[in-house]
Amino acid sequence: MQTQHDISFGAQPLGESCRNSAIGILSEKMAFVSGWIINKCISPIALLRPQRPFADIETYFQELLPLISNSNAEAMPSGLFRSPAIDQAEGLPYFTPANNGGAAIDPQSADTPTLFRPLQVRDVTFKNRVIVAPMCMYSAESDITSPAVGALTDYHIAHLGHLATKGVGLIFIEATAVQPNGRISPNDSGLWQQGTESEQFKGLRRVVNFAHSQGAKIGIQLAHAGRKASTVSPWLASQAKKRGIKADETVGGWPTDVVGPSGGEEHIWAPGDQFWAPRELTTAEVEEVVCAFARSAELSAQAGVDVIEIHGAHGYLIHQFLSPVTNRRTDKYGGSLENRVRIVSEIATAIRAVIPSGMPLFLRISATEWLENEAVAAHTGSWDMSSSIHLAKLLPGLGIDFLDVSSGGNHKDQRIEPHTNYQIDLAGEIRREIHLANQNTLVGAVGFITEAESARDIVEGAEAKATEEILSGKEPKADAVLLARQFLREPEWVLTAAKKLGVGISVPLQFARGLL
Repeated sequence: MQTQHDISFGAQPLGESCRNSAIGILSEKMAFVSGWIINKCISPIALLRPQRPFADIETYFQELLPLISNSNAEAMPSGLFRSPAIDQAEGLPYFTPANNGGAAIDPQSADTPTLFRPLQVRDVTFKNRVIVAPMCMYSAESDITSPAVGALTDYHIAHLGHLATKGVGLIFIEATAVQPNGRISPNDSGLWQQGTESEQFKGLRRVVNFAHSQGAKIGIQLAHAGRKASTVSPWLASQAKKRGIKADETVGGWPTDVVGPSGGEEHIWAPGDQFWAPRELTTAEVEEVVCAFARSAELSAQAGVDVIEIHGAHGYLIHQFLSPVTNRRTDKYGGSLENRVRIVSEIATAIRAVIPSGMPLFLRISATEWLENEAVAAHTGSWDMSSSIHLAKLLPGLGIDFLDVSSGGNHKDQRIEPHTNYQIDLAGEIRREIHLANQNTLVGAVGFITEAESARDIVEGAEAKATEEILSGKEPKADAVLLARQFLREPEWVLTAAKKLGVGISVPLQFARGLL
């Protein structure tokens, strides 16, 4: 469906002062004729103007419109102008203009920083290198007997959709549980219902369709909370000044089905009324978790998701398996480093078998648990940078394209001293080791990234691959940046960053009047 709008101007003589005034208005607002022109302008901050005077306003705008919109504006016999048809966004049952905000006008220009250059991963191209990290909203239906339990709702369309309108290269849907007992809280999102007619599938597809209509790519983070499951929403714990509060059956919790690689009171994440004691998963149950990740990934692909991310960080189930602090198993999933990373290997392999070959697969890890000098790890060791580098070098063989580097979250005794960009060096060290091994797995940096200049510097020159550049210190820390809470404070961060860095970008049409 396309819509056309007529713009009427009288056929009166146009004096020089009036002509200049009209140009001034157009140059200042860039939306005087029609908001749709913004994406097609040569520059988001300047317009070309006709170089010769015209006898009447009809002729004047007939010449001007092609310059500012690359359109074929047509003068009508009645003296009316017909603007070009507005392209409708695809995939929606209602009209909204097609958008591609946040894309650099000239991405190959030497003046365009790497942050605003496209990034291709397999068959998917991201228009810039800014990613919205997964953020749980604890806003899904909690009643396990309801068909809508765990389903994304209009709230998620409003939250994620608004970010999609503001020029982000990739948006991640929050950690989505692959099994009911894998939710952090009863109000977490989930994708364990089978079939494309389930409420979970339909909710996901609606979010995906809206994001795509705004020119954004969208990914989903698949997760299982393990021993950190069945807690109440975090703001309730914060009000009580606690790290967590158990969710029992009265609020939709599952205290007898909280699981982990190892079980018992000694494996409670934190003592008291904050977390439940997990029971140890059987070998068969671990294998079922692997299958659950694959089933959820297949459904995600069917819903149109662009990227799958496996959540292996922050003390949730996969991280619990990776760490010798929380994994005391004696079967094939415990003991040696090789056995502890087996669950990642099996999940990645299972997912790759059911998603399109051109779909990117990401993995998020905690590069370190910050337990290297703590008593809890004195006899077992912990998951540290050497472990993460070992895992990173296995990823090409598993079909994982992108390593999302975070840290911490697996034990209450962790000792973190957070500061601006505090995790960036971890990502940079892992990326350096990947390249020295002649591998090309992409790396993402996350954590307290708030300023445009900092984000630019983290990825600047990220396409450089030569070993001599690595050794000379010219290599960037990451190939993309992930921001989370900064987008809650500043949803238009990408647009603001482009302005700060002097990058000409396509502007979201409906917001152009307030952005230019």
